[in-house]
Amino acid sequence: MDKKIYLSIVVPIYNEEENLPILYKKIKDVIENLFRQEKYKDKTYEIIFVNDGSKDRSWEIIKEIAEKDPHVVGINFRRNFGQTAAMAAGFDKAKGEIIITMDGDLQNDPEDIPKLLEKIDEGYDVVSGWRKDRKDAFLSRTLPSRIANWLISKVTGVHLHDYGCSLKAYKAEVAKSLDYYGEMHRFLPALSKVVGANITEIPVKHHPRIYGKSKYGISRTFKVILDLIWVKFLLDYRNKPLRVFGGFGFLFLIVGFLILLYLTCEKVCLGHSIGNRPLLIFGVLIFLTGINLISTGIIAELIIRTYYESQGKKPYVIKEIIQKNE
Repeated sequence: MDKKIYLSIVVPIYNEEENLPILYKKIKDVIENLFRQEKYKDKTYEIIFVNDGSKDRSWEIIKEIAEKDPHVVGINFRRNFGQTAAMAAGFDKAKGEIIITMDGDLQNDPEDIPKLLEKIDEGYDVVSGWRKDRKDAFLSRTLPSRIANWLISKVTGVHLHDYGCSLKAYKAEVAKSLDYYGEMHRFLPALSKVVGANITEIPVKHHPRIYGKSKYGISRTFKVILDLIWVKFLLDYRNKPLRVFGGFGFLFLIVGFLILLYLTCEKVCLGHSIGNRPLLIFGVLIFLTGINLISTGIIAELIIRTYYESQGKKPYVIKEIIQKNE
């Protein structure tokens, strides 16, 4: 009888030809040793390398490994789509009950995988790695990352020290229920909150990069801020867009109405000319903006309902169903 795949390890790869053979061997050694344990005797694993449009020999190396090892799956993109797309492809292909993600640059340590699985066994749905002793340049990488992590934690309400660490473990039903687009991979723990995931964080090892160049820089901080606005909307207003658009719209409507009421009183009661008053233009603009925002909220509500109803989607994710047999 074929063993059931319990663990899927997803590794996005972009120009990592020197790191790949070393990384594969490290993962293989850790997982083979792990699966000698009694509790994994009827289970197996898979390693999914997703080549995200590499310009070097990364894909050739992945093919060579996959041809020799049946536990390895290689996915090759036609071009570079980004880390989020690579993770999404890995999640879609993964057959394991637990999915672990990690970088392909050897900075994450496969030896931390058993610790992630231990936390999953404790009942957590998402376990995020925390590079407590980070081996990156402070000003260009570590400091911007700390600022971004603090901001993301405050805005989303999911408090983690290190959103940027790719070494994470997910229960498959959680990972496969999330939406993947843009550059949302760093927000996956926060997005997991939407489906009611139980999230925790553990310290993990972090090594300096030996081969290749980092694909990240300080410019990412600004992208994170823009993405964070969208994540906040998804977390709080995904199924109720009228609340945010209508709330601002109602505020603008009231302010505009009060300004116009004040000017009307000046005109009718005091006989003052208001035709050339900038305040009149401002009041009309604010009033119309309020109407437009409320209208946008109503349209967004209709789009949300069309989205769910036309595709048969449900605004919830079921974790478990218990039904007594007659």
